[in-house]
Amino acid sequence: MTYQPGQRVALVHTSDPYTQLRPGDTGTVRRHDQQQNIVEVTWDSGSSLSMCLDAGDRIQPVTTTPPPTGGPVDEATGWATALRRMRAAGTEAGHTAAEWWAQDTIGARASGDTRLAARRVLAGIEDGDPAVLDALPRFTLAGEAVDTAGWELFTNAAGDSTGWFGLRIQQRDEAMGVYRDAFDIAATARIADLCHLAASPTGTDVSHLHPDRVRVGDVGVFSGDWARAADLDGSDRIEVGFVGILIEHWNGWAVFSCTRQVAEAIVADQQRHRDQYRDSLQETGVPADELDRRVDAALANLSFDGYVIIADQRAMSDDPDAIERITPDGDGRYVVMGRNWRWEPVDPYACDRIVGDLPAPDQA
Repeated sequence: MTYQPGQRVALVHTSDPYTQLRPGDTGTVRRHDQQQNIVEVTWDSGSSLSMCLDAGDRIQPVTTTPPPTGGPVDEATGWATALRRMRAAGTEAGHTAAEWWAQDTIGARASGDTRLAARRVLAGIEDGDPAVLDALPRFTLAGEAVDTAGWELFTNAAGDSTGWFGLRIQQRDEAMGVYRDAFDIAATARIADLCHLAASPTGTDVSHLHPDRVRVGDVGVFSGDWARAADLDGSDRIEVGFVGILIEHWNGWAVFSCTRQVAEAIVADQQRHRDQYRDSLQETGVPADELDRRVDAALANLSFDGYVIIADQRAMSDDPDAIERITPDGDGRYVVMGRNWRWEPVDPYACDRIVGDLPAPDQA
């Protein structure tokens, strides 16, 4: 490109470490030595620093824009449009940064337990943990890079390569602030979405089933303290959660109804606990003829008799009449050990697996 004497230009970049010029400063061309590709400029600040274009110095022609003819309203509308474009550009860049971050942290290029990593990030975002938040993608610039990047971002967003240099300092700061905030908000939100998927035992977003959101009549995931175990990092995890509808509270605990499929899983899980307890007793030397009695005294015996669940707690309560027959309601739903066991709604992301059909967010 050839620069003509008298032409107005703005500084984009110079590697001169001693100059007081900064990106965005404007000046007037005195001469362009095309053989050496050096542009001599009289800068408005009083500097006469020449631009060595072949050495990496960069300048940009500036077109003097006349004041808007539509008055203050048109000027404000144009500026609002420019800010909308900067916000949209920041949002798109934030989403892209989040996708790259996820690949190395919870995605295909990550190593270790990605589900556990996703749960840690989600907990950190929810708690506002600086150790987690500081590790997320953030838009940061400092020094001269602000104006150089501002010109490039504004040019890409607004489609105007000269408009940046016509902005006041306050407008540049506002434009970059809008871009930065949009980037950071979009990156964090997208990371939370990706972590919800990676942390989910079902591979779908189940954040709408968080226990704090479950009210009477709502679908939730339920479990009890018997299913809790310590994870590798010491945090709680739940071996299995069961999908049901909260119907009431009993002494502070949840009572929920569930499908036949979920009821069968609860019965099978209880039998698994009984088998594990029996094995542990046997390993400690408890005689074989004592095992059944000891297991029955510690854990209820659940079984299906046709469509009815038989809950035998006679040995536990030392009551020969402590046998409950749990029948389904008119919709075929069961209330399994409601008002007997200390059920509670749990975080689906803390569950190793979930039994039952989970509703979509707009159906919960």
